Amino acid sequence: MAEDRDTVAAFPDDAGVERWTDRYFVKTRRIIERCGDKRVTYAVFMRRPVIFTPRLMVGWLNSMAEQRGTTFDITLNYREGDWVGAGEPLMYITGSFALLVDLETIYLQKLGAACVAAYNAFSMCMDLPNVAFLAMDARHCAGTEMAELMAYAASVGSAAARREFGAKGFVGNATDATAHYFGNEKGMGTMPHALIGYAGSTVRAAEMYAETFPGEPVTVLVDYFGQEITDSLAVCRRFPDLAAQGMLSLRLDTHGGRFIEELDPQESYAVLERHAPQAIRRYRSDAELRHLTGTGVSAAAIFHLREKLDAAGFDTVRIVASSGFGFQKCKVMADIGAPIDIIGTGSYLPDTWRETYATADIVDYDGVASVKVGREFLLSRKDRPSKT
Repeated sequence: MAEDRDTVAAFPDDAGVERWTDRYFVKTRRIIERCGDKRVTYAVFMRRPVIFTPRLMVGWLNSMAEQRGTTFDITLNYREGDWVGAGEPLMYITGSFALLVDLETIYLQKLGAACVAAYNAFSMCMDLPNVAFLAMDARHCAGTEMAELMAYAASVGSAAARREFGAKGFVGNATDATAHYFGNEKGMGTMPHALIGYAGSTVRAAEMYAETFPGEPVTVLVDYFGQEITDSLAVCRRFPDLAAQGMLSLRLDTHGGRFIEELDPQESYAVLERHAPQAIRRYRSDAELRHLTGTGVSAAAIFHLREKLDAAGFDTVRIVASSGFGFQKCKVMADIGAPIDIIGTGSYLPDTWRETYATADIVDYDGVASVKVGREFLLSRKDRPSKT
């Protein structure tokens, strides 16, 4: 069933290809149809290291082949989830030139960004193998097709980290439509900041949630009123049974414009001095220092909340951290052992979009190896020119 849903992102269908592909591909198809077809092989590659995520692209190509009454011979050079170096041919696609040429724009759209996002997700899970992740990228995506690609990518990167490092990885995501990539039927999540504002207090929002969804674990946002420590302890005292059962989590999502309650620069350094003195006793870049002792959800903020919860007897209450947890921030948190149970993030989405560009070049025409100068590395090994 999941395989059927994987092809839901197969947009557009054959009737819509001409409207969505580069015009020069449409014109090339007309020329080939007039002058004679050839059987060609495309090599597909990327210019940076990635985690291979071919499934949605291949599913769409197979759908197009079926609609066009043909078959494409697709040779994957790596398994889904494999690490691939820059410039390595990811796959070869062989078939009718006339029936392949106008598909290039769209099938590349379904590959590049997903490969980079999977690489980022893999890196984050690898650095924090004992932390569970939730994919919260949907609101940052440019439409539902991108949301599908990014959820798929997170699941592939996560599975690779789980396989290679025993990481917990991504255990779920925020939307029902893509929950199946994580082995779930529904998306995961409890409350947005808007519910806190509606309720008028953090505790009342938690009560409303617990009353509406009895028996469910509860994750409560605690930064709305700028009283992260006060409201966290108040929620724990209101729900001592949930806290004792490990069914209560507190989510720190403080924005970067302020410190959490009770912290400032000096106190942030003091917190780390108590819990991770090595973190601040060696050279750190400005970005690392912000992650450690700066505003928002810093390492100091997480240690401080954990310290206050444990002192009050709520050591089984879990901390969910969010707000800017990309792979660089995760690496800093891993380096000092920040006490995070779960990270909610969409920050595995690619930062530099030009790095997501996948490229396809024809390397064979009717059995004759040929590729533009400079791309000889895409030829199959038997067809590559000698370096002597």
